Amino acid sequence: MQRRFLGNTGIAVSEIAFGGVEIGLPYGIGVKWEEDMLPEKDAMQLLLTALDSGFNFFDTARLYGVSENIMGKAFAGRRDEIVLCTKCRHFRDDKGNLPDDETLRKIIHQSLEESLKALQTDYIDLYMLHQGDMEILERDVIAEEMQKLKAKGIVRCIGASTYAAEESKRVIAHGVWNVVQLPFNLMDQRQQSLFDLAEEKGVGIVVRSVLLKGLLSNRGTGLHPMLAPVEKHIQQYQGLLNGNFTNLPELAVKFALSFPQVSSVLVGMDKLDYLKQSLAAANGRYLKNDQLAVAQSLAYPDPAFLNLPYWDKMGWLR
Repeated sequence: MQRRFLGNTGIAVSEIAFGGVEIGLPYGIGVKWEEDMLPEKDAMQLLLTALDSGFNFFDTARLYGVSENIMGKAFAGRRDEIVLCTKCRHFRDDKGNLPDDETLRKIIHQSLEESLKALQTDYIDLYMLHQGDMEILERDVIAEEMQKLKAKGIVRCIGASTYAAEESKRVIAHGVWNVVQLPFNLMDQRQQSLFDLAEEKGVGIVVRSVLLKGLLSNRGTGLHPMLAPVEKHIQQYQGLLNGNFTNLPELAVKFALSFPQVSSVLVGMDKLDYLKQSLAAANGRYLKNDQLAVAQSLAYPDPAFLNLPYWDKMGWLR
């Protein structure tokens, strides 16, 4: 597993980041209940196997169920070997409104204190906003408070997780944030337009949704009838696999890592097979120029339709 720098932070991270949502709560296609999840003991062993295999970058969040707790237990005594990223609690109330400045400060600090306790550490390497929409990104008090935490050394660098390209651009151009975590994959390539700007500004890019919640794997078949066009499109990637890549997840990961501006690719893991596949994909050999050109030409023609939360709400992912 090779490493890349996280923007201009000076922090070197593994090309694959271990995504911790699946070990913390039911998540993904076909995973509905706690009974479908990996038992805690096995989750801890998977984390340690990842660390011993070359992973050093581990991503979690306050809202990922018991994920932080499991990581805290697993990495007790090995804190200096890992780069920990966690995310703050959401700011909005039940009606979707943002609170006043003082309440925002309290949420940031309380969430951090909870994360430090769960992760059994006294500092966080990368502390992020969980859903940095435009209204949140425009509230100066949030960025100011995160900067104060960085100045105190409680967090080493700060960032924001975004969804829309305009949000990512705001984070990159702001001059405060060190890292942006954004969605990017074979199907939805819209945010590639910001990669050069991020490099210019020294902002690290962590790519998530590289497997599109498992659709770019063996789970991308037998989908709901409303997703028939998506399933048909996924089949087009088979032409790139022939003799070049073992499977679709390998192609998906290698595609994202073919962009030098990308610091790390986040892959959710709850099985040893996923870990092994990630190791095989992150071998320093990525898409050749002609292969990359073909992959870029196969982006989904209507990326706005790739709205997984909406699909889930409609029952199309069950």
